[in-house]
This record gives sequence, structure tokens and C-alpha cells, in this order.
Amino acid sequence: MPAVFSHGDLRLYLLSLLDEAPRHGYDLMQALSDRTGGTYTPSAGTVYPRLSKLEEEGLVTKTVDGRKTVYEITDAGRAEVSARSGDLAGIEAGLADSVRLIADEVRAGVREAMRSLQADLAAASQPSSSPTQPAAADPRSAAREQVRRADELLAEFRAELRADLRSHVARGGDLAASVIDDLKVALDDAAEAVRRATRG
Repeated sequence: MPAVFSHGDLRLYLLSLLDEAPRHGYDLMQALSDRTGGTYTPSAGTVYPRLSKLEEEGLVTKTVDGRKTVYEITDAGRAEVSARSGDLAGIEAGLADSVRLIADEVRAGVREAMRSLQADLAAASQPSSSPTQPAAADPRSAAREQVRRADELLAEFRAELRADLRSHVARGGDLAASVIDDLKVALDDAAEAVRRATRG
């Protein structure tokens, strides 16, 4: 199991999800993926045995609804969630750390893309020393090509990140303001790096 959940934490977190509302197994797996920003997607072989154990302990019940088995927390389960609220707060803090790690990865990806763009811009601004390069080559054409590439990179980045964020929120995932603040800082840094490279 990934380090997102320590020993016993997944059991408690499943109970807390069922405390919010009755759910079927796939819904629980999806909720775990959503709440960890996609860093942890458990398998059926991980979730269902824990649900069976919770049922044996009298903490959840299950009912068959068509082709789905719906799990619901019992009063005993609610009592355990309430008694272990401090442990649950620690688990939630760990999940928030996981989302922050994703933001760090996004920021690093943006910076790497901007470094690559900066290198391309710098290379395009240098006169070519290749004997095979035509003497009449237009540096403006090369620069326009790099601007086109930059447009494509930025459009692709915006579309992918926007889709990821909207999908995460639509599935009920949390999105801390600090994640977007970090993204703004990374984008500002990248923009400043491009400005420095093009002031020449």
C-alpha cells in the first residue's frame, strides 16, 4: 500500500467516508482517489476485505441495490469515528500534504517547460554558424516559430490543468487556496524568466 495511509488509517478513513453517506465499493475507491488528488487509487482487493472486516465488527452494514452492494455506517461505526476524530484529523492533514506535493510537481513542470522555452529563445537569438545554413535565413521566421511553439505549450498546459482542476472539484475533491497561490508564484516566476531572456 502506498505511504498515503499508515497502518489502520485506511480502515478509519473508509468509516469516515461512510459517515458522510452510504456508498458502494466503487464509489469509495473513487472518493479515495479524489481526496488524495489521484496519488492513491486503491484496488477492489484492498477496499472490499476492509469493508468485510468492518461489517464483521458491526461498524457497517451492507444492502444489495440491483447490481451494487451499498455499505452504510452503523451507530457503533459513528461512535468510533467520533472517538477517533483526532486520528482522523491527522489523516486529513496527510492527505492535504499529498495534494501539496502534486502542486509542487506542477510547479516544477512549469519551471522546466519555461527553462526549455528560455533555452529555445536564446538559441533562436544567436546567429547560426552552420555552413549549411543559408546566408539569407530570416531570424524573424525562427522567432515566430518559437512564439508559435510557446502558444501551443501554454494552451496545452492551460487546457490540461483546467480540466484536471475542474474534474477534481466536480468529484467533490478539496482544493486549498495555497495550491492556487503556489501555482500563481510558479507562473509569475516562469513569466519573469521569459521576460529576462527576451530583453537582450
